[in-house]
Amino acid sequence: MPRTWVTGLAVVLAWVEPMRADESPLDLAAKALDKQDYEAAVKHAAAAIKADPKNPKGPYLLGVAQLRLRKDAAAVDAFSEAIALDGKFAAAYDRRGDANLRLGKFKESAADFDKVIELEPKVTPEHWRRGIALYYAGRYEDGVKQFETHKTVNPQDVENAVWHYLCNNRVVGRDKARKELIEVTRDGRVPMAEVQKLFAGKLKPADVLAAADKTDAKTDAGTEARFYANLYVALYYEAEGDAAKVKEHLSTAVERHKIGHYMWDVGAAHLKAAAARK
Repeated sequence: MPRTWVTGLAVVLAWVEPMRADESPLDLAAKALDKQDYEAAVKHAAAAIKADPKNPKGPYLLGVAQLRLRKDAAAVDAFSEAIALDGKFAAAYDRRGDANLRLGKFKESAADFDKVIELEPKVTPEHWRRGIALYYAGRYEDGVKQFETHKTVNPQDVENAVWHYLCNNRVVGRDKARKELIEVTRDGRVPMAEVQKLFAGKLKPADVLAAADKTDAKTDAGTEARFYANLYVALYYEAEGDAAKVKEHLSTAVERHKIGHYMWDVGAAHLKAAAARK
């Protein structure tokens, strides 16, 4: 899922005026975020909230910093404060949706993302993260629609095809979902070609894992290939109803092949939710 929305700091930095000698706490918080100094961003955002408690930008920046520090519950609280001050703050809903998903609060995450597209309908096609939240929230028909919409802006993404299948499988059953699998032929990431064929019923899970193993395990590319192979093999087994295999491959993906991408957060949240159900 290489495409996203509101992941950078462009929105944040657009709020602040050019840096001056008398920079405000809000300016300093945004500048610290830009430098990836998240602890400093927390400090400056807290000062901004104290200086201007009715300005929603302060708690928003605090939430972004907490999210980057992986303090997700604190991030939810900060974004909620921003939303309380400005109920039309789309970016705050969006980031709170990410934090809620990490926490395994899938219904809350989906609701946040619903609010984003209500406030900013133009971002609907890009919002694949909403589709993932919808799947975990059990809103499968809505998920099918979201991934079909994402296809219009990202037609050659195997991950989009797979998540569409995962939702559609719950709606129409495996055989029809397989016939309706979105065709993707130009996703060059390893092992996405094999993942596509796995869900089409043309390969076995072992073929996906073998394709990933051809990439040097000591490289970042090798780590990513093994993460994605195990993640999507796990999701394949989930669609097939094999809980033991889901746990085996999801654990391998999350615990042995950590990557710095949103999909690792998805895998980690899934693994935690599965453990909590037992």
